[in-house]
Amino acid sequence: MTAQLVAKIIAFVLYLGVMIFVGLRSASKNNSSADFFLGGRKVGPWVTALSAEASDSSAWLLMGLPGLCYLGGVQESIWTAVGLILGTYLSWLFVAKPLRKCSITYGDSITIPEFLSNRFADKTHLLSIVSVIFIVLFFTIYTASGFVACAKLFNSVFGLNYHAGLAIGLVVILCYTVTGGYTAVCTTDFIQGMLILVAFVISTIIALFAIGGIPQAANVFTNFKEVAGTELQAFNGMGIVSALAWGLGYFGMPHIIVRFMGIRSNGEIKKARRIGIIWMIISYIGAILIGTLGVVYLKGHGIILSAGDAETVFSATMQQMYPAFIAGIFLCAILAASMSTADSQLLAASSAVSQDIFKGLIKKDADEKTVLNVSRFTVFLIALIALLLSLNPNSSIFSLVSFAWSGFGGTFGPLILLALYWKRTTAAGAIAGLVCGGIVDVVWHYIPATVSPIFGLYEIVPAFLACLVVTVVISLCTKPNEEVVSKFAEYKNMED
Repeated sequence: MTAQLVAKIIAFVLYLGVMIFVGLRSASKNNSSADFFLGGRKVGPWVTALSAEASDSSAWLLMGLPGLCYLGGVQESIWTAVGLILGTYLSWLFVAKPLRKCSITYGDSITIPEFLSNRFADKTHLLSIVSVIFIVLFFTIYTASGFVACAKLFNSVFGLNYHAGLAIGLVVILCYTVTGGYTAVCTTDFIQGMLILVAFVISTIIALFAIGGIPQAANVFTNFKEVAGTELQAFNGMGIVSALAWGLGYFGMPHIIVRFMGIRSNGEIKKARRIGIIWMIISYIGAILIGTLGVVYLKGHGIILSAGDAETVFSATMQQMYPAFIAGIFLCAILAASMSTADSQLLAASSAVSQDIFKGLIKKDADEKTVLNVSRFTVFLIALIALLLSLNPNSSIFSLVSFAWSGFGGTFGPLILLALYWKRTTAAGAIAGLVCGGIVDVVWHYIPATVSPIFGLYEIVPAFLACLVVTVVISLCTKPNEEVVSKFAEYKNMED
């Protein structure tokens, strides 16, 4: 074992140890399900903002997106980043404060399925059941992408067997998610968000100077084929629409919008929004620059990555750029991105099962301890299923995230917006829209573009529109609940 390898191992062990410590330290703060799932609505703006953005960005920010750039998908990466940044801003602007107020007004809801059921007065519980099914389905796929990233990272850095890397990622994430709940997840996400930011800022500056400064960097973008030996991927109008449509996902991501419900006060949302947007802009610029400039930087060190290894461009660049221990610390940013998303998704999915299905339908008189135990068991079970989905070493992080992202955006996004801005929405409309959006998303995803060019459009667009239109039409055809409508005025008049 070389000294360099030992230094990297020490860096990773220190990082993972801190994450587990935070989880164990936060465990004593969970006295109720509201504490475990929402932190008692006591989380400040800095932690809320960085937790929301770090859990959103996932490993695809440090592996999937740079890998796409490395292979010539620079235009797609840029348009996707623009869509995501716009989506983040609009979500903070139009969803954050109204959702916090509305979730308190309608039964002090602490999960998204519970909020939807309370907001639309669904007496059949169908809305909760369908919501939980979609949440578990898409979060399992999303969590699998995080495990894949962990495995690829350990393989590229330590030469560790892919499946051994999966096991390590699983154990660490389970340790602090199961014990610490929402507070631990938000705190670790804050740490991970700061690490990702620092890694991008410093590494981008070094890469710029290493290849000859801004003029040479501009040359890389304008002469990508000559520099990289790879054609820039063709990108047409439909591709731009699909890339920008990623922004629609923010309106329906349970693990992101639940952060809006958990912030300490309405007055701190504007500050949190600014922090989150600045983080997003810096991080996405860094991801695109590392993925693109990494082509030149690595070639200068005699390294050319194959198409299958393109998603390791960030880790390969870090290992060439820094001494072993520093490289190990910055490589933990990839681990941070994977873990910050996986832990948030596991917590959101487990809260849906334990709070909305177990306590809401199966055992309504369950005490807090039982609900927490069911939640922890659910975290464990979903993680194991996600592990099975990630066993294939050739799994694409970008593809897994893309499918899960469209699933949430196309199903929950329209419902959240209608819940906050249209009092006439009914439970029947919400159920029909949710089911229709989910079906359209899955079917569209599996129809190849060879059938018709229209199926090359990102599935989040038709799913979002289907859910929106069906919800509105069915709501207009059914009678609204008068109590729900009157409560809507109470929510609107709640003090900011």
